[in-house]
Amino acid sequence: MPFIPHPELPSQVIDEACEWAMMHGMAMKTSTGTARHCAFSLTPVAIKRDVFNGLKAATPLIARLIHNVSEDHAFVQQIMKDVSQADPFFGRLLKLHRQIHGGSSQRIEAPRQPLLMMRTDYMDGRVQGPKVVEFNGIAAGMGPFGQRIHELHTYLQNQWGEAFQHWADSDDGELALNNCMNELASGVAQTAKRIRSEAGDCGQPVFLMVVQDSEDNVYDQHLLEMELQKLGVRTVRRTFRQLHDQLYTGGNNRLMLKDIGSLDVVYLRAGYQLCDYQSTDLLEDECCEALSQTRVFIEKHAVAVNATVSQQLATSKTMQMVLTMMPPEELTRWGLSLYEAETIQEYLADMLPVTSDTAKWFAEKGDPDQWVLKNQGEGGGHCVFGEDILPAIKAMPESAFKAWALMRRLYPHERQRPALAVRDGYTKEVNDLISEVGLFTIHFNGEPLTDQNGYAGYLIRSKPSTATEGGVHSGQGMLDSLLLV
Repeated sequence: MPFIPHPELPSQVIDEACEWAMMHGMAMKTSTGTARHCAFSLTPVAIKRDVFNGLKAATPLIARLIHNVSEDHAFVQQIMKDVSQADPFFGRLLKLHRQIHGGSSQRIEAPRQPLLMMRTDYMDGRVQGPKVVEFNGIAAGMGPFGQRIHELHTYLQNQWGEAFQHWADSDDGELALNNCMNELASGVAQTAKRIRSEAGDCGQPVFLMVVQDSEDNVYDQHLLEMELQKLGVRTVRRTFRQLHDQLYTGGNNRLMLKDIGSLDVVYLRAGYQLCDYQSTDLLEDECCEALSQTRVFIEKHAVAVNATVSQQLATSKTMQMVLTMMPPEELTRWGLSLYEAETIQEYLADMLPVTSDTAKWFAEKGDPDQWVLKNQGEGGGHCVFGEDILPAIKAMPESAFKAWALMRRLYPHERQRPALAVRDGYTKEVNDLISEVGLFTIHFNGEPLTDQNGYAGYLIRSKPSTATEGGVHSGQGMLDSLLLV
């Protein structure tokens, strides 16, 4: 159904909201020199204050757990071994991990320092309560958009109060503060300055963002860069192909970039799929070998990195499943108290490995509406739902089972009142909007970089309950914010 102007809302409200979004960089690139505003909800979704506070308390604990797991290199290799044989991409990642950290017979001390900028995504299930959907340890973006949509909702509440209240999800409530862009930038700037100081280098700290070629989600990236520039950090952007010819080693094992000099922080917004490492102009014995070696080269230098190869493996669906299946007592091996481990476990959704036994159980007794089949992929398009699950499992060779997992399906609360979605300058009433809540954390060498134990803000993506793909730029999703009730 096409988006149409809503008869109960002055067109000026939508015009100004869309213009505000474009003016503040809440946009997607469409072609050279053109852009469109991101889809957004006109008013925020309500969430119980105690639920949100619980998520804010638990998420930094999860991030600390992930950091400690990611630095347990023998454990990472042990858990990911079978997956690497079933999934070619994770096979390559594990190969890189062994190059950086050594294998079972030899351990190598990698000089890179881990900067974990992570987004933990939740859905608030009607029955189970809020549960983790996935960990995002690489290319965990859209924090700046999370702050921008909160600011847009604040603007609309102040400027168009009557229209805002008409479409609000609750008569009462308080907009949940979201300074995600500023908090992430502050943490990165602190890290960059520390790395440069420890190296004894003078001059402006430098932040490198590794990006995909010709991507559309560039404004979110530029917003973060602009905040870093305000904090005195120089920002540069390169693809893996560009870095292949431009990186070299400087004094004190510093990572150097041609025409720029020493680098202090490397932040990967690419590298979560094989195509990010493909190049048609390089001769190599196997696909993606040359550009993937760029990650090994980076991590063998004195530089802060997000995401390290180990962080990426530690936030995989398989690792999520393994941690979910552990009793809290086992989680304490990674520096958590039993209380902290039990707190984390409350938010982890049930997961099962795909094996011949679980495949048989699912065929005989499993309820397809209560499970989701997931592979290791990042982003949308990597889940199988409902009646499609069993045929998908039956079509797999057993050698592919290790690349998949079953997760208990979450049916989140629908918005209490109809919402007004805004896309391409037009509106559409949605009666069954549901939301995914992503909380950002930032830690350097396991230490929090914000005043809230590492919590750095949130991202809300809402979509109709019937939509399986909720991407903001490649699905039916829209940016949203929170109203605390």
